[in-house]
Amino acid sequence: MNLYGVRAIYLSEMARTRRTLLQSIVSPVLSTSLYFVVFGTAIGSRIEEIDGVNYGAFIVPGLIMLMLLTQSVSNASFGIFFPKFSGTIYELLSAPVSSFEIVLGYVGAAATKSVMLGLLILATAGFFVPLRIDHPLLMLLFLILTALTFSLLGFIIGIWAENFEKLQLVPLLVITPLTFLGGTFYAIDMLPPLWQTLTLFNPVVYLVSGFRWSFYGVGDVSLAASLVMILIFLGVCLAVVRWIFKSGYKLRP
Repeated sequence: MNLYGVRAIYLSEMARTRRTLLQSIVSPVLSTSLYFVVFGTAIGSRIEEIDGVNYGAFIVPGLIMLMLLTQSVSNASFGIFFPKFSGTIYELLSAPVSSFEIVLGYVGAAATKSVMLGLLILATAGFFVPLRIDHPLLMLLFLILTALTFSLLGFIIGIWAENFEKLQLVPLLVITPLTFLGGTFYAIDMLPPLWQTLTLFNPVVYLVSGFRWSFYGVGDVSLAASLVMILIFLGVCLAVVRWIFKSGYKLRP
């Protein structure tokens, strides 16, 4: 493995975060803090507890997952889209680095930034609501697996997109709505029976539920189902990325 090549890509992407600190770190943390204030105060005053957990604390895993999904996709998609847009992608493809090393550099950097952001938001949440984490190792596992999976999805979107409008299409019209409808702010057993059944077809439900279980030991679906879903999604993303480099889809003129 060409570790020098991987390191160069990784450090280049991480340096971009330092150059855009306000947009990459400060803005997501402030946005999530506003969610705590608005939902924790406005709705929390009407809903005291869900499954024995204070409402303000209940929404913390969902808010972290919301930010983790959107930032992972955004960081990875822009990271690979910009070289493709500027034409420097061909220099990268002709360099002595394999497709695995390219993916490792870009996806590794995007996942690192997302995990750091998730932990920062978790620390920030402690100032607003009383928190407890019953299973910290499981929480970290879900955090890392989710960041890797959606960074891979972002990498795929970055290659697929032909312009900046398409780059924002999937995060805005697919991922964010699915996250809001995936039990971020409520337990799905609060919904009518028909909507409970339909909600189970939303893959984000399994991610939010598993992540919340690592905090409080409660979830909308079983822990095993959550782990299986994230592993299946990870496997599908890996298979698509492998096909992209094997076929040269949107990479070769």
